[in-house]
Amino acid sequence: MSWDFFVPVCVGDLVKTGGINQYVVQDVVSAKQLPSCLNKFKAALRSQGPLCILEHFDTGYSVLQHCKAVDLAVKEDTLELLVQVVSGLSVSLPSILVSTSLSAAERKEKLNAVKMSVFLLCKLTENLESDSYRQNIVTAPGKGGKKGKACGEGLVQWDSEREQVLQALVQLFQLDIRSLWSLSLVEEEFISCVTCCCYKLLENPTISHVKSKPTRDCVIHLLGLLIKKYNHLLGAGVKVIQMLQHFEQLSSVFAQAVSVWSTEYGVRAIIGEVIREIGQKSSEELAREGSGVKAFASFLSEVSALVPELMIPNISVLITHLEGESHTMRVAVCEVLGEILVRVLCGDGLDESGRADRDRFFDTLQEHLHDSHSHVRTRVLQVYTRIVNSKALPLCRYSEVMELAVGRLMDKSINVVKSSIQLLAAFIAHNPYSCKLSSADLKKPLEKETSKLRELKEKLEGTAPVAVIKASELWAAMVPELLVTVRKELEPTSEEEKEQQEDEEGGEVEEEKEAEDDRATAVKIAQYLRVNKYRDAVQLSIRAHSCFPESEMFTSLSTLTPENMMDTLALIFKGSDDDTSELNQNLPPTPQKEPEKEGEDGELKKQEMLVQYLKDTETFALQVERAISVINTMLYWKTTSVVQEAVQFCVTVCEFSVANSISGVRKMLPLVWSTDAAIKDAVIHAYRRLYLNPQGDTIRTKAQTLVDSLSELMVDSSLGTIQCLEEIVQEFFSSGSSLQSTVVQVLWERFTGKRETSSLYKRAAVLLLGMAARAEREVVLSNLDTLCSVALGEKVTEDFLLARDAVITICNITDHVRQSKGAPFRLPQDHQLFTCLTQAVAEGVVMEDPYWQSFMEQAVRLIYFLAESPDQLCSRLLQRSARLLLDQIAEGGEVNKDAGQMQDGSQESNEQCEQVNCVCLAQLLAACGCVAFWQVSHLERSVSAELRRRRGETEEREEKEKGPAGKAKQTANESTMEEELGLIGASAEDTEAELIRNICETELLAEENLLSAFLPLLVRVCGSPGRYSHPQLTTAACLALSQYMMISPSVCEENIRLMFTVLERSTLPVVRANAIIALGDLTVRFPNILEPWTQNLYARLSDEVPSVRQTAVTVLTQLVLKDVLKVKGQVSEVAVLLIDPDSHINSLALNFFNELATKDNAIYNLLPDIISRLSDPERGMSSEDFNTIMKQLFSYITKERQTESLVEKLCQRFRTAKTERQWCDLAVSLSLLSMCERGFKRLQECWECYSDKLTEPGVYQPLLSITAKLRRGAKPQFKAQVDEFEQRLTAVHTRGLENVESPEMDEENQKAGVSAEKTVTRTPAPTRGRLKSKEGQGKPPVSRCDDSFVTPRKSCKSKKPAITFSSDEEEDEEDAVMAESETPKVTTPIARTSRRARLRN
Repeated sequence: MSWDFFVPVCVGDLVKTGGINQYVVQDVVSAKQLPSCLNKFKAALRSQGPLCILEHFDTGYSVLQHCKAVDLAVKEDTLELLVQVVSGLSVSLPSILVSTSLSAAERKEKLNAVKMSVFLLCKLTENLESDSYRQNIVTAPGKGGKKGKACGEGLVQWDSEREQVLQALVQLFQLDIRSLWSLSLVEEEFISCVTCCCYKLLENPTISHVKSKPTRDCVIHLLGLLIKKYNHLLGAGVKVIQMLQHFEQLSSVFAQAVSVWSTEYGVRAIIGEVIREIGQKSSEELAREGSGVKAFASFLSEVSALVPELMIPNISVLITHLEGESHTMRVAVCEVLGEILVRVLCGDGLDESGRADRDRFFDTLQEHLHDSHSHVRTRVLQVYTRIVNSKALPLCRYSEVMELAVGRLMDKSINVVKSSIQLLAAFIAHNPYSCKLSSADLKKPLEKETSKLRELKEKLEGTAPVAVIKASELWAAMVPELLVTVRKELEPTSEEEKEQQEDEEGGEVEEEKEAEDDRATAVKIAQYLRVNKYRDAVQLSIRAHSCFPESEMFTSLSTLTPENMMDTLALIFKGSDDDTSELNQNLPPTPQKEPEKEGEDGELKKQEMLVQYLKDTETFALQVERAISVINTMLYWKTTSVVQEAVQFCVTVCEFSVANSISGVRKMLPLVWSTDAAIKDAVIHAYRRLYLNPQGDTIRTKAQTLVDSLSELMVDSSLGTIQCLEEIVQEFFSSGSSLQSTVVQVLWERFTGKRETSSLYKRAAVLLLGMAARAEREVVLSNLDTLCSVALGEKVTEDFLLARDAVITICNITDHVRQSKGAPFRLPQDHQLFTCLTQAVAEGVVMEDPYWQSFMEQAVRLIYFLAESPDQLCSRLLQRSARLLLDQIAEGGEVNKDAGQMQDGSQESNEQCEQVNCVCLAQLLAACGCVAFWQVSHLERSVSAELRRRRGETEEREEKEKGPAGKAKQTANESTMEEELGLIGASAEDTEAELIRNICETELLAEENLLSAFLPLLVRVCGSPGRYSHPQLTTAACLALSQYMMISPSVCEENIRLMFTVLERSTLPVVRANAIIALGDLTVRFPNILEPWTQNLYARLSDEVPSVRQTAVTVLTQLVLKDVLKVKGQVSEVAVLLIDPDSHINSLALNFFNELATKDNAIYNLLPDIISRLSDPERGMSSEDFNTIMKQLFSYITKERQTESLVEKLCQRFRTAKTERQWCDLAVSLSLLSMCERGFKRLQECWECYSDKLTEPGVYQPLLSITAKLRRGAKPQFKAQVDEFEQRLTAVHTRGLENVESPEMDEENQKAGVSAEKTVTRTPAPTRGRLKSKEGQGKPPVSRCDDSFVTPRKSCKSKKPAITFSSDEEEDEEDAVMAESETPKVTTPIARTSRRARLRN
């Protein structure tokens, strides 16, 4: 074979004349002749084997040339032949490659066959892949979800054929075919041909799908072979980066590929190449759209999850991206760090460098908990959650990271907050400390152990030995300086110096002679060396050699050199230390000291570890408590997902028995009433998981566990919590659980005392029985005698709380609670239950038990719910109670005197009155009021419902009696009869209602009725606070009087003035609060009577006591939102509570306006009046408070037309405002509006209203801020108008109005000025406004004395003179969408003349 095949860059290059011995395609077969040529190719393959490609290459090439024209079948046949050729070569080549006798011609023949077959196969595969992708796009599934027929079988067949192609190529390249090339240098074009085919297949959008896994794996393995054997490493790294930039879906594919290449093929450098390329990307480049940053980030995250240990050497390249602009890359790098920390740098077996890397990575993650982008903060918190769940966080970092996580709970981003909650839950679930103890419980043990540690340290410090430095260490320190001295001393000196030295040494020689031997001299030399007298030591050594020439210590000085001198001195100095040690060894040993010292050191270390553990535990407990308190507040956030996370957190802390965890569980209980189904389901699931699915071996154990947990939850719970818990417990008893009967049995055992338990758990048991009774009445009804004997028997006076809870439980079997229809379920008057109740209530009247009143209220309620003729029972109850009190007065014993006598300033009063116990009298009056209230309720609910039921039964019975005969009598005007029947039904209902009203009006307080006997006493006690000053008596009397006033309008009218007197002048906050609640109820019942007194109710919003203000805002919120009270200007008093120092009152006021904002135009209609009242100089509100209130109120104005209308109204009020402060308040109000283009236009039109006020900074600055807000994002044309307006504002502010207007506008300004004067002159213009103000002025002033407290007339007019503005009157009707009834008819001015002051005085 004389030619060589070179893989072309372009397919068309093969038909061009090439170089010497280069193969050129001779015959390009036409598309029509291709089938016959393929048949020849197929026959040749059968006969000649894979080398037939050398002769039939042109046929395969022709298929490539006519690829668009030929049929799919032709291409598939060609592909099948080429696959057989490549597979045949893979089979035949192994024996040839190992042969040593391979000739050059045979090698060339095989090489050309390999190149040709691989070239054709790869190019044809690329064409078929393109056709398949194009076909897939054209025949994409439509709405029906079915692909077109064109896609058909070809596409499905290609998926299977593609795998065969790749398997054949993998089989070929697994052989070492490099030996076919000279010097084993495989040309780059050949490798490129194969790799291009692989990357083309990877461009398929479905390559990452599960169905494409075989193809994906084959491509990865083929590229791995090319990288390992054929030098494709650099090319693969670059190609990975390029394809990640253009194909985002390939991130997971290439992550898997890089992992396989680095592990299975051992090419670890590929990770370094790819990461280096990503690391070299600039921050600006990654910030651009389409830069592939998402693919890069996903790739890094997935690679780190697959081979985290290989990321460590390259992590320094990625760290630079943490400072870049792309938050996506920052997230990816943080995730890489997290994977490394979880799977590589974890455990106790790390070396020094590993621990350093771990600490550095943790520091980096902690820094990015404060990243500027919320997504980064979220992902870092999630990384930490995984680290904590994997127990890879070092103990020393627990406190620091947890503190950061608690801080992130305050983050603005919802996702960050949710991730913080998840991280804190992970901390609690995997903490190494004891969560069951609170920080308060840990304080004392910590102090105790700390003091013990201090004592140990002091003890050891007292017995600590002095540190001794060895002679060898001293010698090493003095060698440099000593050597210099020795050399200086041994240098030759002049004659004069020698004589001088001899004179100095004369005296020392005599001293040396005194020395007994060489040993004493050596000791002296050593002493010189210790005190740094090096010169003396050297000179003494020289003289000692002359004195003791035979001494072993000085023999080396026979030759006087610096080295010999240093050796001699070293021997002397170190030898002295050795001698000392020898002497020490001769001393008697003390073996008991060392073990004792080691024991003390060990004890000290243990104590230090214990103290450190307690400190860490206390820190952890404090952080957990702080987290619980913050997350508990999130249970009522508006974001559903945050609430769900908070609920899950509460469940986690409760499951791990964290201290104070029960607070969150109780707080989330009211969420069972949530309107959001997701939140409600989360709470119910949480309670079911915590309480209703107990663990235990037997049913009895499970039931006891369930009862214990529910009882613990109910102990010290509020009434609201118990009501919420009813919903969950009732669901449990309605679910048909196998535990129900056992749970009920355990509850009865606890209640009856068969199992010893505290009174709190007894009460919890009886309340739980009541909840069960709501689902199944027989639970309580069958054991009614047991309830009476245990809770209401002889010992009832010892525990009124247990009696009260038992009564509440019995109430759950009544029709009122169960809301059952049909014949009423009631018990006879002589039933044991009522006997016990009557006796307990009556005996309790003359006792001073603080819990009697709550028991009495529930007892009276139960009597009216369950007894036949409850009015007779209660009448006897009051009689018995009054008689017991009278008997107590008659006795006049010492008990009454100790309890306190009634105060009476009059000397002529009855002596018996002085002996009445105020507490007992208060309790009697409370019972009277309670009976009066429930008597009215019984008439209007039970009696009325029973009358309707009986009437319905009568009508049904009459209809049945008429039968068919009645139907035969139907006439043509049937519709008229139905109407008449309807009127008859309505008339019957009216008759029943009138009957009830007559009973209330005439019979309840008739002389023969016992209730009437107490009304004068109530009025006297309430009307004489000076005489009856006992707090409990006053409170009970006022509350009872209000309950009496519910009976009829006449009683209400007679005593309404007295109730408002009490509301205004009572010195007891509890009386004022109760009066507000009572008057709120009376407003609902008798709105016409209470309407003139509305202003007095609003006045309590400014009460000096926070509890009264809180009650007032709660009551008024209910009245206003239920449309009982009309919303008027007095709402400004509620607005003032937005800045109340009490946070709870603040939140109630905010809730009021949030609810009011849901009503159409409600706040919009009120805003001008609120501004007028709040900016009144007589109120004296600071500008900061005004701004705070207005900022909240203006946030509810969202409609453009409302904004436009308010701009005009506020501008018009500049004309009537008299003080600078009012101008400033109006300007601030304008600036708080979310100004739109229409509003700005109206602001320009009203220029004349405020232009003369612009010299004031307080007016100019807010208006200037409006222009700044309008300029943001404005269109060029509108922006020019804003700039012009701003220039106009600034000019007037700096130079004054008269110096700014142009001469051409003087005439217009004069005309405008005249019209403005006219407007001001006639303000308020309408006659209607003036008449109203005169009527208001003509009212008599309100006096403070009792006699002048006159009931105001039924009128909706304000006490203050009302003035309307022409700007408001002349406003267009379509200015804002308002109903006529919602618009305030009287507007209150911002400032008035002295007439207002006269009215107030």
